[in-house]
Amino acid sequence: MTKAEVITEISDLTGIDKSDVQTTVEAFFSVVKNSMAEGNNIYVRGFGSFVNKKRARKIARNISKNTAIVIDEHFVPSFKPSKVFVEKIKGSAKIN
Repeated sequence: MTKAEVITEISDLTGIDKSDVQTTVEAFFSVVKNSMAEGNNIYVRGFGSFVNKKRARKIARNISKNTAIVIDEHFVPSFKPSKVFVEKIKGSAKIN
């Protein structure tokens, strides 16, 4: 499902104009990205958590040049679904 399809479905379910829904969805994504870039985690009860995960410093190999590369410690964004979300997916008859 694409972002456009999500916007259309929300618009159909709520009766709100597509342009207003698009503005809201874009604002949500912007808030999530900016907050996580500042180091904050976002918790949405019943849905899940957007968290920054720390990756440790490590040594990797460039196979083509046969050299070692040091990859510094860094953070990557991650999503952890809530228990309610996971149970809904596990109980879905359409996925199996």
